Amino acid sequence: MQKTRFKKTLSFAVCLVLVAAIALFITGCNGENTPTENSTAATTAIEAPEASPSEMGQGKTQFNFSITFPDKTQKDFIIKTDKTTVGEALQELGLIDGEKGPYGLYVKKVNGVELDYDTHGKYWAFYIDGEMAMTGVDSTGIEPGVAYSFVAVDA
Repeated sequence: MQKTRFKKTLSFAVCLVLVAAIALFITGCNGENTPTENSTAATTAIEAPEASPSEMGQGKTQFNFSITFPDKTQKDFIIKTDKTTVGEALQELGLIDGEKGPYGLYVKKVNGVELDYDTHGKYWAFYIDGEMAMTGVDSTGIEPGVAYSFVAVDA
């Protein structure tokens, strides 16, 4: 009688384990690929911010520069230069490119990513200390302690 009871209990436990395994399998194969915060897929799909900004250029003047890309990722730089304007320094390092217009340099490419309002419906906006700039990048003098950035903006 004890053997029969043991066999029934063991069979019940094995059935529970099998049901749990099947439930996990079905949940894992539901067709959705939504990684959790702790999964490896999440850490590889969304890269963590850089620990320290990349240093670029040479010169006596230094300023912080960041780029916020269309996918909302950000890249930070410390720019060293002897140029007098932010635009000159960034162009010299190949970080920005554009064309001269009636209001100064119209920046269409930042760190190799091209955005043109007429083509993409997005554009690069120039910011000074987190505020949209009232001057163009090519006419903005470099000031100590001030952070400059370009942000991809949907029109």
